[in-house]
Amino acid sequence: MNPLELRKQFPVLDQQVNGHPLVYLDNAASSQKPRSVIDAIVRYYEHDNANVHRGVHTLASRATDAYEGARAKVAKFLNAASEREIVFTRGTTTALNIVARSWARAALREGDEIVLTPMEHHANLIPWQQAAKATGAVLRYIPMQPDGTIRLSDVEATLTDRTKIVSVTHVSNVLGVVNPVKEIAALAHKRGAVMVVDGAQSAPHMKVDVRDLDCDFYAFSGHKMCGPTGIGVLYGKRELFEKMEPVEYGGEMIEHVDYYDATWKEAPWRFEGGTPIIAGAVGLAAAIDFLTEIGMDNIDRHSEALARYAYDRLSEIEGVTLYGPREGRVCLVTFNLNDVHPHDVATVLDTEGVAIRAGHHCCQPLMRKLEVTATARASFYLYNTEEDVERLAAALIKAKEFFGHAIG
Repeated sequence: MNPLELRKQFPVLDQQVNGHPLVYLDNAASSQKPRSVIDAIVRYYEHDNANVHRGVHTLASRATDAYEGARAKVAKFLNAASEREIVFTRGTTTALNIVARSWARAALREGDEIVLTPMEHHANLIPWQQAAKATGAVLRYIPMQPDGTIRLSDVEATLTDRTKIVSVTHVSNVLGVVNPVKEIAALAHKRGAVMVVDGAQSAPHMKVDVRDLDCDFYAFSGHKMCGPTGIGVLYGKRELFEKMEPVEYGGEMIEHVDYYDATWKEAPWRFEGGTPIIAGAVGLAAAIDFLTEIGMDNIDRHSEALARYAYDRLSEIEGVTLYGPREGRVCLVTFNLNDVHPHDVATVLDTEGVAIRAGHHCCQPLMRKLEVTATARASFYLYNTEEDVERLAAALIKAKEFFGHAIG
């Protein structure tokens, strides 16, 4: 795996920002797209554009084959038991909302428990808050260690016979920590609970085997893994999907309609009402081809090594506070420059051509636990290098000098 060679396949990276070669370190928010993905989307629109499942003409047949072929490719990528276990969505947020609005609201009763961690993204928190309010269920939180990790003994102590749902991020988008979701799933199932995994930050960086994890639902987005925006996936065990009601109603998700009632298609199509995200699915399939050719294990090793290198490099800069553990992290470092707002840090870094994220990263409860209002975050992907980390460090030192009056 050669990041410098891979970078050549990403047109957007070949540019200068504020007079400097671009160093893109906001991949946890959205990755860049290789030429093969861009070309696949253009090719679809230029040659195959038509609605799926409805027409018998040639373009409609080609579009349907491409769309359903993408579903099969995602199933293989996740090692799902069947492509019938793959629902296309707008992204991780939509996928998690489907579970919370369909399965959870039907299954939960007053006093039942939904178990989360303090590090959850708002997309894996607010849907459960709303489900709890609608059903009388309660939220419980697994304790988090000072370094941001989760202990299985604390998971076991948090679960009870009233626990019906356990929903955990696979990789924290703030701390970079990899949670032991396979082991958590085993503990959840012992209590008869359903295991939901937010895979937004794991699917781009590591090999995911949903059958090995034995999760009941797994959600991720295409745009964080070299695919287009507006496409995501909800994996669910088929026996659970077949019990769930759709959350959107309209064309293509129905089996039969009369004036006063309707019945639904089988899963996954009952969850894909209306014209689906066809070009997005085509682009996601191309992204999976791209990542598979590189090798997810290679990407995983690169991601982990680069995150550790960045953690160590930034640790050398006086006045920088880092969050999360050094070991067992992937893809990102989150930090603050003492007494300087992260938005100001990010603005100075941008003048040096270094793009990072600043804010609460859709994790306000975690920010409060870290006793900060916001942080800066540099996140890496397969086209980033140690030289990019050095550019980050140099720009951060310049920011420190610029704000020297603030940090003493």
